[in-house]
Amino acid sequence: MTQLRILSGQQIRQAVNMKSIIDVMHEAFVELSAGRAEMPIRSQISIDKHEGTALFMPCYMSPTEMIGVKTVTLFEDNRKNNIPYIQGMVCLFDGKNGTPRAVLDGLTITALRTGAVSGLATRLLAREDSEICGVFGAGAQGRTQLEAVCAVRDIKKVYIYDMFVESSRQFAKEMGSFLGVEIVVAATSEETVRDADIICCATISETPVFHNSDLPAGVHINAVGSYKPHVQEVPEEMVLRSRLYVDHRESALEETGDLIIPIGNGSMTEQHIVAEIGEVAAGEAPARTSEDEITFFKSVGVAVQDLAAATVVLKEAEKQGIGTIADF
Repeated sequence: MTQLRILSGQQIRQAVNMKSIIDVMHEAFVELSAGRAEMPIRSQISIDKHEGTALFMPCYMSPTEMIGVKTVTLFEDNRKNNIPYIQGMVCLFDGKNGTPRAVLDGLTITALRTGAVSGLATRLLAREDSEICGVFGAGAQGRTQLEAVCAVRDIKKVYIYDMFVESSRQFAKEMGSFLGVEIVVAATSEETVRDADIICCATISETPVFHNSDLPAGVHINAVGSYKPHVQEVPEEMVLRSRLYVDHRESALEETGDLIIPIGNGSMTEQHIVAEIGEVAAGEAPARTSEDEITFFKSVGVAVQDLAAATVVLKEAEKQGIGTIADF
C-alpha cells in the first residue's frame, strides 16, 4: 500500500517561500535548456461551450528522478460565479518505480512557479537599481509576479492596473501589507508604465495592455498572460525593439500570439529570440547589455516549472510533516 501526500494551497505556502521557488526555477531551466528534462509540448482541449480550456502537462527530470503531470483548467466566466479562473492539480510520481507520491493544489503551484520564473528573469535581466514596478492583472498571477519581483529587487513603489477597479484596490491593500511596499491603484495603463523599471503582465487580455510609446528606456518586462496563438498581451512594436528572451523556444513559438503574430506577418523571425532564460542562467547566453535597452521575457509556462516547484514543496512538506496522508 502506498501513502499519498495531499497538499492544499495553504499547506504549500506553509512549506516553502518564493525565494526557494525562484532558486529551484534557476536549476530547472538550466536543465531544460541543456536537454536534461523530458517535456512534451502540453496538450490542450478547448471547451468552447463554456469558454474553457483544459491543459495537460507531463514532465520527467532525471536529476531529481521525479515524474509530474499537471492538469489545469481555465474558464473565463468563472470570476462572474465566484469560482477561480485557474484550477487544477499536480500529481507527482517516483521516477525510479512509478509509485504515486503526492497530489498538490494546482492553482497555488501554478501561481508560485509562474511568479518564480519571472523572478528569475528579473534577477537576470532587470537593472540592479530597479525600484518601481507596474503590474497588469490583480489576480493570483499578478500577486505572485509582484512577490517574486520584490524577492530579487528592492522595490519601493508599485502601480497596479486591472479592468476591475475594485480588484486593484483589494490587490493594493493585501499586497501592500504583505510586502511592505507602497502600491498605487493606477487610473490608466500609461500611469502604470511611464515610470516603471519593471513591468509584469498577467492578464487574460487578447489585445495589448499598454502602448509601446509609453515605455521608459531601460525597462524590463515579464509577460505571462498570452498562451494562445491569437492573443497579444503586449504591443508588437515593443517586441520588435526589445531584447527578447523566452522560457522555452519550442513552446513559445507554438503557443503565444505575442510572437506568432509578428512572425506570421513578417515583422520578425525566430532569430529575434536572444536566448532561453535557462541559457542565461547557465552563463551560456548574454543578458542585458546596456542600461537603456528594453529587455522582454515571454513565458507561456512549461511543465518543468510545475515539476520542479512541486518536488521541492513535497521535500519540505515531508521534512515538516505537512499535508494529509491517504492510503493509496
